Amino acid sequence: MATDLVNTSPAVQSAGELLPNPAALARFLAEHDLHLDALAAGHTPSRDDLDQVLALRRDVRAILEATAEEHAALLATTLARRAGTAPGLYRDTDGRWQWYVATTPQASVADELAVLVGVGLLAVLRTLSHDRFRHCASPACNGMFVDTSRAGRRRYCTPDLCGNRVNVANHRARRPPA
Repeated sequence: MATDLVNTSPAVQSAGELLPNPAALARFLAEHDLHLDALAAGHTPSRDDLDQVLALRRDVRAILEATAEEHAALLATTLARRAGTAPGLYRDTDGRWQWYVATTPQASVADELAVLVGVGLLAVLRTLSHDRFRHCASPACNGMFVDTSRAGRRRYCTPDLCGNRVNVANHRARRPPA
């Protein structure tokens, strides 16, 4: 979810800003199955929520671009503390164990997202290492991603899009001119 948020930026997508309004933010949250306390009881994201999430997006990119592992850990810890109280493990409605990070009662949408992103990035730092925070290898893309693949060899933020474009370009370059 963290890299999906970062990659909604117009600096990444040729389609422009992918979070241009509060409705787009609501769709993003729904697509990631995020049910934030700040949006309970039928509340929808406001323009202020969107502005705060766009600022959070810049903070998350800064973590992914951090050159020192200690700096990335410090920044992610700061996000995790923005409105978090403590993580816990609870059963969902299907009886599966799920992580739950409680947030303070007055946490904003951006603060709740910051906690989720911060905890997730800290988990990656601990289990996989800082070198899993990467820039997309496509020369036509400015995207970023966290490589959570088992082998750690992922090269593209969106393999089906960026990887495919590179492969098609390489194939065309190898073909003799007609």
